Amino acid sequence: MTAPNELRLLPWSGPEGKPCYLSTDNRGGYMSRLADNVEALQLGTAADLLEQASDKLDAPDTGPEDLRRLATELTGALQDVLRVATIRGHLLTASRPRHP
Repeated sequence: MTAPNELRLLPWSGPEGKPCYLSTDNRGGYMSRLADNVEALQLGTAADLLEQASDKLDAPDTGPEDLRRLATELTGALQDVLRVATIRGHLLTASRPRHP
């Protein structure tokens, strides 16, 4: 089983917004694959949103409500992307060979 400092941070939150972790040695297991797929979806959503943001900011008829909605969506996407970056940083650290 995975050592406590090698738990995988999952790309979703639990109750009350607390982080969720996965303890497994099987990186190809169902939950690991599910987490990988959710991460890919989150990154894709962020890329799409960034493209939409560029279009909205260039449009002269974009109103304050549109900008507020865009800022809210971008904030959520940025939180997801930061979580994915943290997860991947942890995975890189955990996969490095240990030296005595």
